[in-house]
Amino acid sequence: MSQLLNRIPGRTYLLLAIIIFAASNSVTRKLTDLGAQNPIDGRNPISFCNVLFVGNLCALAVLFLVYRQQCTVENLRSIPGKTWWGLMGVSLLSGALAPSLIFMALDVTAVNNVVLIGRIEPPLILALSILILGDRVNVWVIAGAIVSFVGVALTILLQAPTADMMDAGGLTIGTGEFMAAGGAIALAISTIISKVTLKQIPLGLFATIRTTLGTIVFFIVVLILYTPTHFIDVFSPFLWQWMLVYGAIIVVGGQLCWFTGLKTAGAADVSLASSFSPIAGILAAYLILSETPTAAQYIGGSIILIGIVLNQIGVFRKQESAPEPLVSPAKEMDMEVGFKGI
Repeated sequence: MSQLLNRIPGRTYLLLAIIIFAASNSVTRKLTDLGAQNPIDGRNPISFCNVLFVGNLCALAVLFLVYRQQCTVENLRSIPGKTWWGLMGVSLLSGALAPSLIFMALDVTAVNNVVLIGRIEPPLILALSILILGDRVNVWVIAGAIVSFVGVALTILLQAPTADMMDAGGLTIGTGEFMAAGGAIALAISTIISKVTLKQIPLGLFATIRTTLGTIVFFIVVLILYTPTHFIDVFSPFLWQWMLVYGAIIVVGGQLCWFTGLKTAGAADVSLASSFSPIAGILAAYLILSETPTAAQYIGGSIILIGIVLNQIGVFRKQESAPEPLVSPAKEMDMEVGFKGI
């Protein structure tokens, strides 16, 4: 059996992981709707806060099993004091703030909006990498980033007016869309911080600490804002029976497929697999939630796809000038920061 699994190409594992992660938003919305239909004393046991908190606990279990050899006291002590500040910043942004904003966005806007607006993250990472880190990229990649950014902007601006619209510098933007964009911005900033300050930390240790700190910060913030009663149903059997399914498929299955694919995949394979994320997310919303894309989503999504195609042309042209490397630990760390499945 193991020999058969080893024969499966790395890109197949990556595509499977992308499909699983892309479906996570729709699955989360479906679970919260199911909880609303089965309240406990008038409360939804599968609230977004409970899903995020329990999902992070499941993620911690997976990360520790996969990277337990790196999670040692000796490795913790070897982290410099200044690096801890960067690690705490990344944990706050990508482990607590970004998922919280994305989950709140799912509560008030369509899943397709969250999927498409989330595509603002790659162009932002590219722009910040060029401006702050001095990275060099070819014109195709830059063109793809600009076109994708335009597609995201149109997805937001062409939305039909709703009651939750808010004024943002003269532009009228829905609250959910604003939160989704904020989550993507937080993820982009955390990726840049990780590139600058966290290169010397082993991937497994980094991911475990980030998830742990993010979970703790999220828990404390919720306690302050909503009082401890907000987590009163966190040990509900009804919640856990569904979260075990969610954890097994989305967290365990998705991350193991991703890690397995990264072992043998090249950078171009990873980039190509990631480009299918918006398509998979929209299909998942349709199949799981029967959510049909709106005109604004069709227009914005089509332009985003053109941007992705331009980006892929740039990636493959870059690969033509040099042999395709396997994904380096630093690149793997960057991708770990951007996980949406937990």
